[in-house]
Amino acid sequence: MHVQHPSGPTPAVRVPIAGLLLAAILIGALAACGGAPSSDRAALLARAAALSPADARLADLYQHACKACHVVATSGAPLTGDRDAWQARLKKGLPALVGNAIGGLNGMPAGGQCVRCTAADYAALIRFMAGEAP
Repeated sequence: MHVQHPSGPTPAVRVPIAGLLLAAILIGALAACGGAPSSDRAALLARAAALSPADARLADLYQHACKACHVVATSGAPLTGDRDAWQARLKKGLPALVGNAIGGLNGMPAGGQCVRCTAADYAALIRFMAGEAP
């Protein structure tokens, strides 16, 4: 395929059809890897921001520690109420997740910035964020 500039002849540019086809396939594949549609993601974010534990003490702990990351899509933390994001984590078992919260993991600092949380508080907060109660 030759491309000419409208104002006159230019050097021919050859674009192999196979290269164009490969680029189109790669772009389609990347678009498919985007995860949940943006409207679903927006709904998850809105829901995460609105949720709060029913227990007043847990709600206070959540508000002052967990919520800072678990309602922010770019934090890397699973969103509060996003059961799909929590599923693989829950398979590790609650004791492992409590240990991760206490010791820190990846971008989460030790204690998840909750200086008042007990192991039982972490367990309850994790269950809440994972959509299991309280």
